[in-house]
Amino acid sequence: MSLKPLSDSERTAARHKATEARARRAAVKEKLKTGETTVAEVIADSSTDEAIGRLKVSDLLESLPGVGKVRAGTIMADVGIAPTRRIRGLGVHQRQALVTYLGAR
Repeated sequence: MSLKPLSDSERTAARHKATEARARRAAVKEKLKTGETTVAEVIADSSTDEAIGRLKVSDLLESLPGVGKVRAGTIMADVGIAPTRRIRGLGVHQRQALVTYLGAR
């Protein structure tokens, strides 16, 4: 099954949509880094914002101050989240466990 070819205007619209989504994800990560928002708020926003929902949990954690790749992997392993999981793919219990784990730190 092949995809239908896009017209130039459809391709341009898709490119603008992707650029906007990357910008929103970058803004969220910057807010986490500066402490303007919390992981709980980002997870709550992911249900209404498709771009945030597509953010990888590892990228979300690595945006926190003092958390790098190794610590993010450890947190995800402790909570029981697969390394490739995105925010929208988290279950209710995983979301709650992640927020609780980070709140205890």
